Amino acid sequence: MKSGRAARRLPEHALAEAVALAGAMPNLDIVGSEIVRLAKVQPGMLFGSGKIAELKARFAASEVELVLVDGPVSPVQQRNLEKEWGVKLLDRTGLILEIFADRARTREGVLQVELAALSYQRTRLVRAWTHLERQRGGLGFVGGPGETQIEADRRAIDEEVVKIRRQLTKVVKTRELHRAARRKVPFPIVALVGYTNAGKSTLFNRMTGAEVLAKDMLFATLDPTMRGVELPSGKKVILSDTVGFISDLPTQLVAAFRATLEEVLEADLILHVRDIAHPETEEQAADVGDILESLGVEEGVPMFEVWNKIDLLAPPLREALEVQDARKPGIHAVSALSGEGLGRLLDAINGALDEERSEADLLLPFAAGKARAWLHEAGVVLSEAQTDEGYQLRVRWTARQKAAFEGL
Repeated sequence: MKSGRAARRLPEHALAEAVALAGAMPNLDIVGSEIVRLAKVQPGMLFGSGKIAELKARFAASEVELVLVDGPVSPVQQRNLEKEWGVKLLDRTGLILEIFADRARTREGVLQVELAALSYQRTRLVRAWTHLERQRGGLGFVGGPGETQIEADRRAIDEEVVKIRRQLTKVVKTRELHRAARRKVPFPIVALVGYTNAGKSTLFNRMTGAEVLAKDMLFATLDPTMRGVELPSGKKVILSDTVGFISDLPTQLVAAFRATLEEVLEADLILHVRDIAHPETEEQAADVGDILESLGVEEGVPMFEVWNKIDLLAPPLREALEVQDARKPGIHAVSALSGEGLGRLLDAINGALDEERSEADLLLPFAAGKARAWLHEAGVVLSEAQTDEGYQLRVRWTARQKAAFEGL
């Protein structure tokens, strides 16, 4: 059910996204959806008395147990509506938290979701559930009483937050060490970004041969995945798949997943994957642009727009897009599902990352086996000869590779 939140999207498209969000919940059968237009938001009950009575009868007739409102619902409104309708209720933030809790796989992802959930529940536990008869706990919004519970007072929640942040700090430090190690690897990083369900993971799998979960659903991929890719020219790059963006992402999750999206800040090239067949592809692209700007992505980082799912377009529209693809170097029309257009995209990636190279002579002592192996793995060695003092090498490398070698 959509409560008419202010947005630039057309109501029917926003409702479709809300239904898709609900469909991403595990073990949930959707029995209906509708747009409820509000002339005035009622502070205590959100809806007017007539609409509340009408919906109550419909929920009872359909044996509805869970109601989703695609918009913000205050703790008081949530408590009153649940009591009046005899159901459980989730707003947009609660629903997205539930989905993220179900999908997070890495230790960091799980901790970030828990932290976001605690932040969201803090006011609800204190203001709305002091009577404890239906205490909310953990991420068990949908589960009944008796599931994992969070203490109902503010101090206990704050202690839990402190503990999770301490654990998260350790995990983030470990990830930073991994990132520092990657900086020494001489391969450029290419990051896939885009609106959720734009086809990033399918494209990632097509380019890398990996088997990352790729489904026609929102937030199929949460935790970042990185794989090495060899371009047709022989150049090696690291491809990174990131969490999908969405409009009106809960503020708790924007903060919690900032670290996850920091992989984008390390990228040498960003591929903005768009579902070009979606009726609101322009609005989705604007949302992605806003989030990238808020992350602080530098303007100088090259970015390609990858117009995905051209296989779903009618022939005339598809031909028109392919003409634009040919005319604009920053646009690439592809089908991640069939592989169409992928060769041109890989060639463009190779061209964008084709850095200037210079030659140099190096003399490595025999004990510098690690440095010698690094040079060969990077593919920069032109010639090598063994002398009395060590290995004499002639290398041809980029400024990045030189800096990485000097940082070993």
